[in-house]
Amino acid sequence: MNTKDESFFKELGARLAQARKKRGLTQVQLAATLGIAQQTLAHYEGGRLRLPASLLPVLVQALKVAVEELLGPSRPARAVAGKRGPASRLERQIAQITQLPRAKQRFVIEMLDTVLAQASR
Repeated sequence: MNTKDESFFKELGARLAQARKKRGLTQVQLAATLGIAQQTLAHYEGGRLRLPASLLPVLVQALKVAVEELLGPSRPARAVAGKRGPASRLERQIAQITQLPRAKQRFVIEMLDTVLAQASR
């Protein structure tokens, strides 16, 4: 596995473990739902094994998360536009917000909507 892939699967595994714990599931319980061994799930969570795409539909259903949430933030718009250099403060904050629980994300969005509505008056 190259360094980029290794990093992706470690981050994916960490998000998987976080989502599992958030749902109050043990590795044994989730592994049983997925039809895999607990050790295999542990390897996915540790980033030591690549999570097969075929498990994603069952995983997102069991964990009640969106695929995007599990796979992580997409490439920032700045990468698409070809901008180079470190991420801006706003981009870093947006990345942090995507890692918050949904209720807190909604709260932040409502705050932003309020501030932006007042600014446009």
